[in-house]
Amino acid sequence: MSTIVKICGLKTLDTLDTALDAGADMVGFVFFPKSPRNIGLADAARFIAHASGHAETVALVVDADDASIASILDEAKPDWLQLHGSETPERVAEIRKSSGKRVMKALPIATAADLAAIPAFEAVADRLLFDAKPPKDATRPGGLGVPFDWNLLHGVETKVPFMLSGGLDPDNVAEALRITHAPGVDVSSGVERAPGEKDPDRIRAFIRAARGVT
Repeated sequence: MSTIVKICGLKTLDTLDTALDAGADMVGFVFFPKSPRNIGLADAARFIAHASGHAETVALVVDADDASIASILDEAKPDWLQLHGSETPERVAEIRKSSGKRVMKALPIATAADLAAIPAFEAVADRLLFDAKPPKDATRPGGLGVPFDWNLLHGVETKVPFMLSGGLDPDNVAEALRITHAPGVDVSSGVERAPGEKDPDRIRAFIRAARGVT
């Protein structure tokens, strides 16, 4: 089975089409005002409708309240919700039940101790996403373009599928997959030419590398 590839933080129709044409399995849209990849509801709804039938669509939120999530679901209608904040297992379960959507929960990883959170979250999420832990003074979650030690995931088994994220790019994704045997990878800043500005060539190169195609 080929590696599942998710291109996240898309903001234009052109780069969305590039990701779809290159064979992305999942495309993600960020609903977080502090992010340079933040997208408005109207654009997200248009892009998600455009991607329907070609790739699974993901709405990324960060500690969003019920009203915000309801607005995204009602207007944009994504296939998945990606919870990228400090949501507890109880909150993840609540969102999954109330939304009726599949839920992906991001877990920040820096040391082996961070893997202790896996059992609680794999019990309530449909997929886990292992991302780099942000610096203490960061204003946004995620690895912010810096990978964690992939060897921490060597031999890790989860009861639900997982994806690898954080600092991945076209040059290192093959090595990351070799070490972690991750069934899926998620990239955002690693396929950009500037924060929030996707590079079509890097999107294509990333997907080729993740699939082992030269």
